[in-house]
Amino acid sequence: MNIYVGNLSFDAGEEDIRKVFEEFGSVDTVKIVMDRFTNRSKGFGFVEMTNDEEAKKAISKLDGKEHLGRALKVNAARPREERNSRSW
Repeated sequence: MNIYVGNLSFDAGEEDIRKVFEEFGSVDTVKIVMDRFTNRSKGFGFVEMTNDEEAKKAISKLDGKEHLGRALKVNAARPREERNSRSW
C-alpha cells in the first residue's frame, strides 16, 4: 500500500520516516519529495508498505502523531492525476 505522509519537518530524512513506519511492519520504500530548484524537502512524501493490514495500522496510529515538532498527516495515497501539457 502506498501511504501519503504530509506536514513533515524539513529536517526529517528518509531514514527517520522509515524508522517511524517500521514500528508497524515492513517498509519497502520511503520517498520525500524534494524541490528541484532548492533541493529542499517540500514537506511531504510517500511510504510503500508490503502488507496492507500493517499499512492501515500505521495510518491509524500515525495520523496526527507529532514527529520532530509537527503533527503528521498520514493517509492512503491517491493515484497521481494526469497533468495537461500546455502548448503556448
